[in-house]
Amino acid sequence: MNSINDYYVLSNGGKIPCIGFGTWKLPEADTTVDIIKTAIDCGYRHIDTAFMYGNEKSVGKAIRTCGLKRNELFVTSKLSNNSHGYEKTMKEFEMTMENLDIEYLDLYLIHWPRPLAIRDMWKEANEGTWKAFEELYKAGKIKAIGVSNFLETHLEALLETATVAPMVNQLELHPQFVQRDIVEYCKNHRIIVEAYSPLIRGDFSHPVLVETAKKYNKSVAQVLLRWSIQHGFIPLPKASKRERIIENADIFDFQLSDEDIEAMKVLEAKGSIGSHPDTAPF
Repeated sequence: MNSINDYYVLSNGGKIPCIGFGTWKLPEADTTVDIIKTAIDCGYRHIDTAFMYGNEKSVGKAIRTCGLKRNELFVTSKLSNNSHGYEKTMKEFEMTMENLDIEYLDLYLIHWPRPLAIRDMWKEANEGTWKAFEELYKAGKIKAIGVSNFLETHLEALLETATVAPMVNQLELHPQFVQRDIVEYCKNHRIIVEAYSPLIRGDFSHPVLVETAKKYNKSVAQVLLRWSIQHGFIPLPKASKRERIIENADIFDFQLSDEDIEAMKVLEAKGSIGSHPDTAPF
């Protein structure tokens, strides 16, 4: 990947931009509309939201009023934890599309594989959800379908009945939490990997990150995002200020060395900053 304009090719032949703009914790407000339009103005063409984020209306308004044609943007949303199963999925999808007020979704993901609402019947619920996803995909309402936070066991269960395999898996990925097994599984099954929380939620204090940033005259955030790019992940950074939005996209003019990446493995001792897919308290 050489620029923010580069992309990966999905298993169905569609294109997905190599870096996205995350919107987690951005409110449903005009400020969010302005932030997303700023990101688009700075070159981002990939916007990631979710029903659970509660900001789909603002995301949709930004998309509709940014001045670009709809097919110039890649828009993702995700099914919430309380809407697994065929009927509930169909109902929430319509709510998402009403919120966004756009013609189609580029990517729709199951947000979590085993939320509390279906923990004891997650396989059956996900089977029904995926049936709905496949119907929406085949009807052209969604250009690509995938999952988020799915580990091998969740994907294997889904693939027992799926007729269309997931094209994307969005995972917590950063130098503290590499998840090598599921990443390798996705690679072997032609599933593109996206990295959420690629900036470790702003934990930039570790000496190895500080020193690596100094070495390249870059910020720690840029080093972390470059790490994602070099691992073949699609990072989804979020920022509110224009200068940070620009900075997070300016990661294509340097290359971390093998020694840098090896040194950053010390961070793995700190581990995940999020929840485990099988025990998440929501």
